[in-house]
Amino acid sequence: MDLDILRHSCSHVMAQAVKELWPDTKLGIGPSIEDGFYYDFDKKEPFTEDDLAKIEEKMHQIIAKDEPFIKEELSKKEAAALFKNLNEDYKLDLIRAIAEEKVSIYKTGDKFIDLCRGPHVQSTGKIKAFKLLSVAGAYWHGIETNPMLQRIYGTCFESKKELDEYLKNLEEAKLRDHRKLGPQLELFDIYHEEAGAGLVFYHPKGAMLRKIIEDYEKEIHLKNGYQLVITPHIMQAGLWQTSGHCDYYKENMYMFKSDDKEYVLKPMNCPGHMLLYKSKIRSYRDLPLRLFELGTVYRHEKAGVLHGLLRVRGFTQDDAHIFCRKQQLSGEITAIIDLIASTMKIFGFSDLSFELSTRPEKSVGSDEDWQLATAALEQALKGKNLAYEVNDGDGAFYGPKIDIKLKDALKRKWQCATIQCDFALPKRFNLAYIDEQGRQQQPIMLHRVLLGSIERFIGTLIEHYAGSFPVWLSPVQVSVLAIKEEFAGFAERVKERLENAGVRVKIDIRNETLDKKIREAELEKMPYVLVIGERETKQETVSVRKKGTKGTVVMALEEFVQRIKGEIDNKS
Repeated sequence: MDLDILRHSCSHVMAQAVKELWPDTKLGIGPSIEDGFYYDFDKKEPFTEDDLAKIEEKMHQIIAKDEPFIKEELSKKEAAALFKNLNEDYKLDLIRAIAEEKVSIYKTGDKFIDLCRGPHVQSTGKIKAFKLLSVAGAYWHGIETNPMLQRIYGTCFESKKELDEYLKNLEEAKLRDHRKLGPQLELFDIYHEEAGAGLVFYHPKGAMLRKIIEDYEKEIHLKNGYQLVITPHIMQAGLWQTSGHCDYYKENMYMFKSDDKEYVLKPMNCPGHMLLYKSKIRSYRDLPLRLFELGTVYRHEKAGVLHGLLRVRGFTQDDAHIFCRKQQLSGEITAIIDLIASTMKIFGFSDLSFELSTRPEKSVGSDEDWQLATAALEQALKGKNLAYEVNDGDGAFYGPKIDIKLKDALKRKWQCATIQCDFALPKRFNLAYIDEQGRQQQPIMLHRVLLGSIERFIGTLIEHYAGSFPVWLSPVQVSVLAIKEEFAGFAERVKERLENAGVRVKIDIRNETLDKKIREAELEKMPYVLVIGERETKQETVSVRKKGTKGTVVMALEEFVQRIKGEIDNKS
């Protein structure tokens, strides 16, 4: 059974239940979505948790009746008259926007009618396992000046077993929520009213985690032929007019005036990299030229879409732009895909999915260039035998793209890496290189990120590992606990030896009980805890508690140093 059809049908049943319980409620839309479905309602009183339970009960009654979904086709005029009589203003709005002369409606039960293209399951009895999850506000058509509706989210599966597993993962996801774990683990906070919304403050542990990630990124980029660059945070608005961002992205840009000139707080790194390319005459021998920047950008996101580290107004991208010739394009795209896969594996993500997004309605560049760019991306995916989906019209305004999504420990998809093929911006900036015959040619530019936004990726890591990072990523890798103050001297020597070996260490010699110190280390999700007492001091050993295991193992200090260094070096 098609899960989208099943979920859309369940959404339809939910709307029927709401109308039976509250007949004056007006209907919006109710599509299936990736993990379930939703329906938008215009109801005077807000839905409560008790209301969701009532709706579920009514849905079970409708499903038990096994009512058929009956489709009818009407002219737009007939449909408008029908829904006007039903006082369904939002359905009338939808009918006016339909281009076709015929529209379809679906009926269930004695009275319920919905404007819908379908398809649906044969009857309500086909719906076996569902759950209503939450209520949120949603503007009609997503436009802030339109009425605010109430959106009920739900999910639906073919079996109760699948539903139970999904609900279990939802509960686990709440425990892993990076918005809770981040402040709890003293990694970051983001809610300083004095500073403004969507701006991240990293605490020492969070700054260390970010440093580890960024250091690794610099290392692998240098090994793969990239050159590190840095571009300004502010640049004159004319640059963004040339790039096209002022025409296609202005509502998301921070702009200000200084010395009677207009400036932009950069939302992208690409225009700066094009100026670096133009700083000298380029030869075909210089290509491919790979420029890499951990570039901080700023975007004016609406307050309603801000979400922890996943959607912020200031963030850093691991941004690179590759300038190459047409004959180099396929090899460069393939190399990027390989680099993304190997990098994600290091961070603990091996399950990746690929999407190819094509030309949107608002775009720049010729049809020929778009066809060449799209074909190059598609050939690279096929050459690697990678399955992919096509998202028609979802490309960037300057070129098509490949989006790579990873799956975390709960099988949730996260958007991180992307590869964009661009013929348009090099043309707009008059980029050129000298070919073998001394003629000027235009390079092709690839935009790409591996992890994407560092902030978003850190949020992903926190939720994937539930804050319990592998040793190499952990901001503090070892906590050294002295049972009593008299053993503090050896504990300090242990700390010093580990630090000399490049291990990140915290020492706890407070006059507290050992149980309290261990419990606090566990709450901090410390990979290793070393307990130092009389025996350890005399024998120069350490009692090792590894996260996730019970009890301790006694070993020589040097043995432990070699053990943890091996884990760090192998990024295990």
